[in-house]
Formats: sequence, C-alpha cells, structure tokens
Amino acid sequence: MTEAAIRRTPGTPCWVSLMVHNLAETQEFYGALFGWEFRPGPQQLGPYVRGLLGGKEIAGIGQLPPGRQLPTAWLTYLATDDADKTAETIRSHGGTVAVGPLDAAEAGRMAIASDPTGAVFGIWQAAAHTGTVVAGAHGTPVWNELITRETSWVATFYKSLFGYDVEALVSADSDEMTLRLDGRPVASLRGKGRALVRDRGAHWMTYFEVDDTDAAAKLVTGLGGQVLRPPWDGANGRLATVADPEGAVFTIVRSAGR
Repeated sequence: MTEAAIRRTPGTPCWVSLMVHNLAETQEFYGALFGWEFRPGPQQLGPYVRGLLGGKEIAGIGQLPPGRQLPTAWLTYLATDDADKTAETIRSHGGTVAVGPLDAAEAGRMAIASDPTGAVFGIWQAAAHTGTVVAGAHGTPVWNELITRETSWVATFYKSLFGYDVEALVSADSDEMTLRLDGRPVASLRGKGRALVRDRGAHWMTYFEVDDTDAAAKLVTGLGGQVLRPPWDGANGRLATVADPEGAVFTIVRSAGR
C-alpha cells in the first residue's frame, strides 16, 4: 500500500510537529538523537522541514517568526476526514481554533486548536501527506497522551469530536483513561490534579521509541537538552521525560516486548 492510499480512522494521532526558534540547531539535536534526516516541507507558516528515517516521514519541525518569543512544544495532530467540519465541532463544544483550517499545499488541510482546558492539538485532513508512516523503530512516535488536571470533562470533549470509546482505569489513586477507535487503543488521558505543572498547564505529550532509554537520556544531556525525569520502569516499558535545548518536552521509551 502506498502512503497516499493510507486512510487513518478520524481521531487517530497521525503526525507530530514542533515550532522552534533555531531550526538548524534543532535539526542537529534530533538528527543526532533519533537519526533523522531532513527535507523541506510546505512553507505556509514559514521555514519547515520533515524528519525522515529511511526516506520515510516521521515528524515536522518549523521555525517561528523572528521576535516571536513563544514556548516550544511538540504538537499532536489527530486525523480527520473533514478539517472544516471538525473545526466547527471544536468551537461548538468549548474549544478554540487558533490557526486554519488552511491548505498545506498538496499535502492536506490542517488546523491548530485547543481543548476547553487549553491543551493545544492539531487536526489533519490528509491528501498527499498522510502523516507518520513508520512505527516501532528508534526515533518514531509511538504514543500520545493528554496531561490534564482531570480527565472526565475533557474526555467528553474529545469523544464529541471523534466518537472515541473511553476506557477508564479504575483506581483510587489514579485518574487515567484510554481512548479507543475500532477496538484498539490510540491515545490516553492522564489527570494530574493539583500536581499539573502550572507553567505548562494541560498539554499533549509525545512518546518517541528508543533502543535504549538510559543511553538516549544521557545523549539528550550531551546534546544540550535536559532530563526532567530520569529513566524509570513503567507498565509499558522503560521511560524518561526529557526536553530539547529549546525546552520542548517529550518522553522517550523502550517499549516492553521490543
């Protein structure tokens, strides 16, 4: 099946991108950490490249306009068959559409929005570009999780957009939900209560697969990034939360069973 023939069920995370102040230095960081190579992508929002593994597209990195002192953060895109209709639904259910919907050349149609808690995400209506086409290898996105204060209210919002089946983890000391489509898990929600970091607020977290979590965390530091939470063993693998040199936070994981 060719990339153009792939259709992702609406609501499935399909792409991640990052807007930064120094595109060249960011390419060096992720190239060294994940082995990505880069080629230019659509330039509607300014200079933009796509990171590739073996010639296959993995993620996007764009450059912020000069003088825009915005925080940098990885952005999760959710697939849609109709970006305009999904944008209308976002607005009618308490969310905000900040950018678009607009065409990204022949690649597709997109918008950037925030949910009622302020967490920013993208929606992507695929045309020539369907999103990430490699899964499971070192340097590829393997999971997306919404970190929020409390899950039940925001789960209703996302369910209204894409009809997720929501599975709650029943636990006295945990507020977690899994979003499912066609019977399979595609993303998760995690409520942090008062522990939610105030300067970041609610946000989507991208998880990238690595061959060795400890070695990758050490490399992050060597490349000018930070380790925010040192490697630990979780139910689904060995993880660490890190930040790139511009402060964009992400999680690296050596998935269990690899």
